[in-house]
Amino acid sequence: MIYTTLPNTDIKISKICLGSMTWGNQNTEQEGHAQLDYALDQGVNFIDTAEMYPVPASPETQGKTSNIIGTWLHKTKNRDKVVVASKIIGRSSDYTAHIRKTGLNAASVSEAVDKELKRLQTDYIDLYQIHWPERETNTFGIRDYKHDPNDKWTDNFNEVLHALESQIQAGKIRHIGLSNEKAWGAMRFIEESNKNALPRMATIQNAYSLINRIFEGDMAEISIRENIGLLAYSPMAFGVLSGKYIRGTAADNARLNLFSRFVRYSSKQATEATKQYLKIAEQHNMALAQMALAFVNQQAFVTSTIIGATNLEQLKENIDSIHITLGDDVLEQINQVHAAIPNPAP
Repeated sequence: MIYTTLPNTDIKISKICLGSMTWGNQNTEQEGHAQLDYALDQGVNFIDTAEMYPVPASPETQGKTSNIIGTWLHKTKNRDKVVVASKIIGRSSDYTAHIRKTGLNAASVSEAVDKELKRLQTDYIDLYQIHWPERETNTFGIRDYKHDPNDKWTDNFNEVLHALESQIQAGKIRHIGLSNEKAWGAMRFIEESNKNALPRMATIQNAYSLINRIFEGDMAEISIRENIGLLAYSPMAFGVLSGKYIRGTAADNARLNLFSRFVRYSSKQATEATKQYLKIAEQHNMALAQMALAFVNQQAFVTSTIIGATNLEQLKENIDSIHITLGDDVLEQINQVHAAIPNPAP
């Protein structure tokens, strides 16, 4: 395994992070524990969850993912061997109203942290992230920003940082990060931290894959110059970049077969790009999944790549991608596809 550090901290993390958002829905507690056991044996020490998980979000399943991690931590006594990241929802919507209807403030952050600590059966969370912005902006498959003059959100970056600082001072969280954030929001948080000596965002967890390279725009420069590491999620584009949907080999319980709401990576253009990436992988005797993950792993702005799997065979293949380095010839071919079909799944 290759290790990095969370930016501006002394916390060593594996370059591969174990994502968990299927546990409690597509995966049972036993299967989640088996994945944790295998990943730790392979040197993966970084685990990502969220108060909203598993997905799709629902009142019946909310918190089950973290509960599964918590029972594993309690059973194995491995808390000191792993780095645990979690997330608080941002703007409330009909989709997440069962979690809370209020925005981010001292009370909601405190309540969310306490509930998550109980689910995880731990005294602290290593990295606590804001799952998405509170303001109206373009996230989750929306390419461009269109301003909504009716958005009632008011600037509360300072208030949010103070709320998180209180949790750090209480010893309940160690460091903080962002998720699904944009350039303006990231820089506003940095500005407030610098001006007011408040805790600084260490990471940003955004989508990044062969068919979604939006991060390479303004966010990549911010990541490198401001030392905010990308935790790349959906590097496999919900399994699309395994090639199984193109080949028709996806199981009935594959995510896109189960949940019709997940269409972010299924456009005509994304499918065509995936077909071309599959040809490149086959030409170089690689599995498409491993080429897709290796591409993400070796980007300078990526601190860790979040993988997710529904079985141990997938998990093994994903973790093994850490041993692959793509040569210039492969990268040139990838970039030719990207130039012809840029970011088909934003």
